[in-house]
Amino acid sequence: MIFNTGSALLDAIVLAVVSREPEGTYGYKITQEVRQAIDLSESTLYPVLRRLQKDGCLEVYDMEFGGRNRRYYRITEQGSAQLSLYESEWIRYSEKITALFEGGQN
Repeated sequence: MIFNTGSALLDAIVLAVVSREPEGTYGYKITQEVRQAIDLSESTLYPVLRRLQKDGCLEVYDMEFGGRNRRYYRITEQGSAQLSLYESEWIRYSEKITALFEGGQN
């Protein structure tokens, strides 16, 4: 994608992906799902996950998988509220941009 992805949009996308798995999901799977929408490396994803955890939007837990611990991320109530805000803002933003591309609203 040629458009820059700011931190708020990255946060919104990651929260949307994590919210689909009520029991939580792990970093590699999050990366794969996010990559369906935008080009993202794991080295970009993990700071986003840490920031969302620090902000109280995600909780983290480890679970054994294949003899190793795997870190899982689960959306919190605060994260769900933040995601709802992002979703409503995205709708307004995308409608305005679409209107400009289509020659509408001044």
